[in-house]
Amino acid sequence: MSDLSKKLRENLKEYFYFDNISISNKQISKDKTIKILFSSIDNQYFEGVLIPGKGRATACISTQAGCPLNCDFCATGKLGFHRNLSIGEIFGKVFELNEVSKKEYGRALTNIVIMGMGEPLLNYENTLNAVNKIISEKGLGMSPQRVTLSTAGITPQIKQLADDKIKFNLSISLHSADNSKRSEIMPVNKKYDLEMLSAALSYFYDKTGKRITYEYLLLKGFNDSIKDAEKLSRFAKISPCKINLIEYNPADTKDKYLASDNKTTQNFIEFLEKKNMVVTLRRSKGQDINAACGQLANKNQ
Repeated sequence: MSDLSKKLRENLKEYFYFDNISISNKQISKDKTIKILFSSIDNQYFEGVLIPGKGRATACISTQAGCPLNCDFCATGKLGFHRNLSIGEIFGKVFELNEVSKKEYGRALTNIVIMGMGEPLLNYENTLNAVNKIISEKGLGMSPQRVTLSTAGITPQIKQLADDKIKFNLSISLHSADNSKRSEIMPVNKKYDLEMLSAALSYFYDKTGKRITYEYLLLKGFNDSIKDAEKLSRFAKISPCKINLIEYNPADTKDKYLASDNKTTQNFIEFLEKKNMVVTLRRSKGQDINAACGQLANKNQ
């Protein structure tokens, strides 16, 4: 920009940068799920996923490059943690996914789930500022009711969400309502156990009145018994809620875990329904391109 003074250009170069992201790779599943690998100006890689549905196009977005939580069933945790994504990178990813959705599906995004790589509440300010731009009329103008943030249970920030009077939805990656089992597969539970999580969620509901969603990954012989379902039903009575049961997707854990069989899954669902819980079984999409829950691991960088 030669019309600007040399001193101003030097100051701009020293103090500012454009955190543009670019698409490094795109894969399309046989079920039309699309996984996109993004790269940053400092050569960090992170993924986003587009999931088609009847009249819907959902974007699953990441908030960190890698993840510090190291959940045992998740491929992303094996990458380790590199850094938080900036506001611009998070928003830019949603913008790019929206453009791909319009091109590939013929419709703009209808929903956003912040469930990709990383723990969003460990990148609190950037994530919330990016969401605010997404729902702003000057941004993408998306309804906050169409946005869901998923956390492994960072309890101080769950309370902060309530204090900040968030308008979007909250989802908890629970996966077990037994402290010992949850700590085995989710090290974060050793710092923020189920009692702390329960207290934070009670605070959140009392402040916001928003229904909470629980994500529960069914692992064969580990957390899929009727006793496990009973513990889940007791824990989930903190507030009005719904439960999303998730099929396990292989995540390079050397067959340590297997998906629950159909009969066990059905028994689990029926028990919860008898307890008047709202239950949905989420069928995995994009498994053939490693785009399903727990599979994001930058395999195509």
